[in-house]
Amino acid sequence: MAFEGSQYDAGQFDMKMNELLSSDGLDFFTSYDEVYDSFDAMGLQENLLRGIYAYGFEKPSAIQQRGIVPFTKGLDVIQQAQSGTGKTATFCSGILQQLDYNVVECQALVLAPTRELAQQIEKVMRALGDYLGVKVHACVGGTSVREDQRILSAGVHVVVGTPGRVFDMLRRQSLRSDYIKMFVLDEADEMLSRGFKDQVDWLTDKMRGRDHTVSATHGDMDQNTRDIIMREFRSGSSRVLITTDLLAPFLPF
Repeated sequence: MAFEGSQYDAGQFDMKMNELLSSDGLDFFTSYDEVYDSFDAMGLQENLLRGIYAYGFEKPSAIQQRGIVPFTKGLDVIQQAQSGTGKTATFCSGILQQLDYNVVECQALVLAPTRELAQQIEKVMRALGDYLGVKVHACVGGTSVREDQRILSAGVHVVVGTPGRVFDMLRRQSLRSDYIKMFVLDEADEMLSRGFKDQVDWLTDKMRGRDHTVSATHGDMDQNTRDIIMREFRSGSSRVLITTDLLAPFLPF
C-alpha cells in the first residue's frame, strides 16, 4: 500500500510504461504530473532565481521541469537521467529553497561516491546559492580533518561529502545530525556497489524515520539496484519517480 498522499497509481503507471516501451525511446516518464516550463513559475525565492540565472541557466531542462518542485514540497524523489541533463542543479535548487538561513546548522547532507564529484556538487551549490548566503562545505578524504572540524564547528547549512569522511565527522560529533532534514544520495547505484550500503541504509532509515526529504539520483543502474528502486516506488516508499529512456527498458512490471 502506498503512503497517504502518494501520487502512485498502479494502473496509470503500467499504462504509461507500456506507452513508453512501445515508443522510440525518447519519451520521458514521471510519476509527478506537474511540469514547469520556466524557473519563475516554480515559486522559488528571488535570490535563488538570481543565482540560477547568474549560473547561466535560461530555461529548465526536462529533469528540472519535473524534479525541483516535488523536492521543495518535501516529497521523496528518485531521479535518473544521463550526465549533463541537470540532475545536480535540480537537487541543489531543491535544497537551497528549503533551507532556513537563520539557522546555521547542517540541514542538508549530500553523499557522493568520489571526492571529485562531491567537490563539484559543492561548487554548484555554492554558485546557485550565492545570493542566499548559503554556507556549504565538502567533507572528503585527502583533506585536513582538523579543517573540517573547524568549519563544521563554525556552522554550515549544507554538507557534501564522501561516506568515509562524513561518517568520521559524525563519529567525532563534529557533524551533528539533529537539524538534518534533507538527504541526497548522488549516483546511488555506485554508492551501494562500493560497500557503503550499511552506512547509507542507516542514514536513510534515520532520515525517513524523521519524515525528512530523501532523494536518490542515478546516471545508470544495474539490475539489482533497479529492482530495489522499483520495489520501493511500487510500495510507496519513494513517492516520486522521474526517469528517462535509460531506465525505462529495464523497469519490471
